[in-house]
Amino acid sequence: MIMNIPENLLYTDEHEWVKIDDNLATIGITDYAQGELGDIVFIEFPDLDLTFNKGESIGTIEAVKTVADIYMPISGKIVELNELLNDTPETVNNDPFINGWMLKIKIEYMDEASTLMDWKKYNTFIS
Repeated sequence: MIMNIPENLLYTDEHEWVKIDDNLATIGITDYAQGELGDIVFIEFPDLDLTFNKGESIGTIEAVKTVADIYMPISGKIVELNELLNDTPETVNNDPFINGWMLKIKIEYMDEASTLMDWKKYNTFIS
């Protein structure tokens, strides 16, 4: 099965992707993760303006067959949620990297980005 793994993103071993612009990070789940979960029916988001540490569970993704945690890939403060996913959570299945992003954070410790995988390492990780 061919996975879409954009080269301009960073990845975690929990199958989140991270796009960093200055000190802002956009976060979602990977094509691999949405494929493993199956049809996504609900996403539980954290509250805005809360700060979380890298690795903390910040919400859940509910699919028809299972529920999975969303983990914070890098420490920071929640500054935006993708509200469109409240009504159309299946967007994550159809378009995980563009319209299916989940949240944006203000990065607290930029050096934590060095612990994330580039697309080549992530491709090897899921292979």
